[in-house]
Amino acid sequence: MMNEKIKIAVLVSGGGTNLQALIDAEHSGEIKSGNIALVVSNVKDAYALTRAENAGIENITVSKKELGSQEAFEDKLISELEKRGIELIVLAGFMSILSEKFTRHFSDRIINVHPSLIPSFCGKGFYGLRVHEAALEYGVKVTGATVHFVNEIPDGGKIIMQKAVKIRECDTPETLQKRVMKIAEWKILPQSCEKVCQDLLSKKA
Repeated sequence: MMNEKIKIAVLVSGGGTNLQALIDAEHSGEIKSGNIALVVSNVKDAYALTRAENAGIENITVSKKELGSQEAFEDKLISELEKRGIELIVLAGFMSILSEKFTRHFSDRIINVHPSLIPSFCGKGFYGLRVHEAALEYGVKVTGATVHFVNEIPDGGKIIMQKAVKIRECDTPETLQKRVMKIAEWKILPQSCEKVCQDLLSKKA
């Protein structure tokens, strides 16, 4: 039991900067209670798959377009995750909303990072640059990132960790996005991942 680790799958759609933060955190020993066993992309040529390849992590593509429906897509996803004994799913820039059927199947075992301080600028339609555009339009002085459990409501699950980032006068959505990633997302996602893995291990003990 001493060396047991939680098997993690990271779900991605794009460049994989959050995935890289997780890989680096595992290499440095910050994530010690879990092991990234699989990277799944819903986009065939996502650069995140190359990052997984470079780190020697098994990676696969599951495409909703090719499978024809949300149901077939989620069934395939569940089957690939269960085949490998995955115990924790981390959404790292995964651009596909998961149904209640899927989130219930992995209840309290899916976490996501969102680039704002929930409950601000979150929910349906708030992703990527749109979140930072909204924060700047609204004129808030502080934004940040939130890691939360995933349920059937977009960005509606229980909060695990948050980190604030001050907004500067000269910020554009792009500069703000980069700073929130660097200061908040890349820090609290690995920390939250380790915390949840520890909790899951203690439930097994």
